[in-house]
Amino acid sequence: MVCLLAYLAGSVNFAIIFFKIAGKADPRLGFSGNAGTTNVYRQAGRLWAALIFALDIGRALAVAALALYFLDRAWLAWPGFFLILGNTFPCFHGFRGGKGVANYLGFTLLVAPWAALAACTLWVMVYAVVRRPFVASFFMAAALAAGQAQPLDVSWPALSGALTAFILIVFNHRENIRQYRRERNSTSCP
Repeated sequence: MVCLLAYLAGSVNFAIIFFKIAGKADPRLGFSGNAGTTNVYRQAGRLWAALIFALDIGRALAVAALALYFLDRAWLAWPGFFLILGNTFPCFHGFRGGKGVANYLGFTLLVAPWAALAACTLWVMVYAVVRRPFVASFFMAAALAAGQAQPLDVSWPALSGALTAFILIVFNHRENIRQYRRERNSTSCP
């Protein structure tokens, strides 16, 4: 039941709702084609991106609190996965949403705060070097997944849930990876 609620909560995409209320075009129509914080930043600016990010984090904290209350610690990673799944394939928005990184960060913030802090630090450091948000997000997601598994005594349910969430986030960035490879190939060819 907690995983279903996590999926449904993740399916409420604040970026899409905000753009609709503000009379703007669907955020999935521009830039990366998804309804995430980075795309909101590109299309509406820093203030609105910060608001969407805060709403995503708040929702994830609520889901994490629910999971902590109702689930055995070994199974806590799975509602995090379903939250990302809902954000990626939202049933309320035609199954096209965001990439789930902010949701995973918010979820982990309550479950393993040290991992969330480490993940944010890692994101900033990697971004400072590569200047690609999606590459920094991979490092962040790996740190979050490690944080999901480690405090739960690295049990099979915790490890499989954390690994599945990480794989889903990498999958969600597949177009970023393709575009990056195309750019690299076009600059390396004479």
